[in-house]
Amino acid sequence: MRVLIVEDDPEMRGFLGDELRREGYDITAAEDGRTGLMAAATDDFSILILDRMLPKLDGLGVVIALRSMGIETPVILLTALGRVDERVDGLRAGADDYMVKPFALSELVARIEGVARRNSWKPECGRLRVADLELNRLTRAVARGGRPIALKAREFRLLEYLMLNAGKLLTRTMLLEAVWDFHFDPQTSLVDSHISRLRAKIDTGAERGLIQTVRGAGYLIADEPSA
Repeated sequence: MRVLIVEDDPEMRGFLGDELRREGYDITAAEDGRTGLMAAATDDFSILILDRMLPKLDGLGVVIALRSMGIETPVILLTALGRVDERVDGLRAGADDYMVKPFALSELVARIEGVARRNSWKPECGRLRVADLELNRLTRAVARGGRPIALKAREFRLLEYLMLNAGKLLTRTMLLEAVWDFHFDPQTSLVDSHISRLRAKIDTGAERGLIQTVRGAGYLIADEPSA
């Protein structure tokens, strides 16, 4: 499970990172709200742990910005503010849980597990197939020629959208809106980098590539080369 920790206190950030790594989590850390927001908006995480009081952009601001982009990654807010109205503000902003410092690490781990369970997503039933590539929308299993392929959540959503529109040209704007729910250009290579990683997993070692680039236009997935 990939966890993003956004905490400005270097001692606390280091402690949480080290302890959660020992628990088996894949940890990325950021020291201010803007950096954390960019990381959360451009990469896939299973859960975000945000300090309530952050420089540049506070924790509530990060949550509000993420939810406005359509990013539903679960969030646990950490704070020294224990008043009920402070907790309510955090939950209303879109946070999934709230912990008041100081806290036991074992409780944080339990909260992470609980939030992850509550936010597990099951797509509608159905199987998609392009050539020998299969995607099961219920079990989230992907395989090519019978070979299982492990995908991250955003990679799965990207492949699902490509396969739902097999043979159709999809522009970067269409992909940003459908997969990331971005209705603006983030001025990054977000789509291109995800396509590159997905292609490496799907097409490497196969007799022919399925994910195709239409230069200057976008991408498509098809059994036959595009014209």
